Amino acid sequence: MNLEGIVKYHFPKSTGISDSPRATSPDAMTGTDNMAAMGMTQSRAAFGYSAFLGKMGVSKHDSERAINLLTDHALRTCDRVPALRKLESDIKPSVMQILAIYAYADYSRSAESSRECDCCGGAGFIDAEVFTMKTSTPVAALEIMKKSKEWGLKVIPSEYERRREVRDVQRVLCHKCKGKRVISNACQCNGKGVVVDREKTMLQGGIPAYKTCSRCNGRGYSRLLPETVRHAICENIIDVPETTWRRAYKEFYESLVSELIKQEEYANRMLSKATEW
Repeated sequence: MNLEGIVKYHFPKSTGISDSPRATSPDAMTGTDNMAAMGMTQSRAAFGYSAFLGKMGVSKHDSERAINLLTDHALRTCDRVPALRKLESDIKPSVMQILAIYAYADYSRSAESSRECDCCGGAGFIDAEVFTMKTSTPVAALEIMKKSKEWGLKVIPSEYERRREVRDVQRVLCHKCKGKRVISNACQCNGKGVVVDREKTMLQGGIPAYKTCSRCNGRGYSRLLPETVRHAICENIIDVPETTWRRAYKEFYESLVSELIKQEEYANRMLSKATEW
């Protein structure tokens, strides 16, 4: 059994009706065996196990636990980077926590996941300037029009109107999320990771040829921009220049994402080992 196979045990499901005979092999694992294997994996690989369950949306507690464990890992290893080692003792934990939060958010992304719309801030609406043309007729012009009609003269009301452009701020539907408040993390390749290679398709006489999507490098989803993490640190804790971020912080941040992947793989190996006969 692998980690993906345990997700079904954490969500309720209806009774399956089938004419297939129930497995009676002595090697078949029971529900109790599966629960024991998961408990063993959680005790041996708590970091990777919690990270995976949180990523799959099984438990918010597991997400928080994985972030806390990643923060601890960051605090133990950050002194290897000179720029991070120089941080004040009262600032360093906060910086590591932000790095861990964003690293976990990046690790949890997939083509099926979504994020808060960065255009409307999750509100679904934005304040937009709307320009309208308003017309009015001065009192003096109204008197002239009245007298002209009394004298039998032809009156064209539009000639007496005054037009002015009025700027107004109104709440309008967010153009990016269309009011849904969230946007998909899927790439423009619709999460497939491949796109049509037009040149090869033409050479093959119209037979579709595909190539790896250059936007997502085949992942199917867009990664969290590292610059977003730098802005979060600058807004909440300390100012980190772009050059310092690129030379020191960014590589360490990427190592935290890699650590989550490594811990998940370790938890997967522990689960496979616990369920093998």
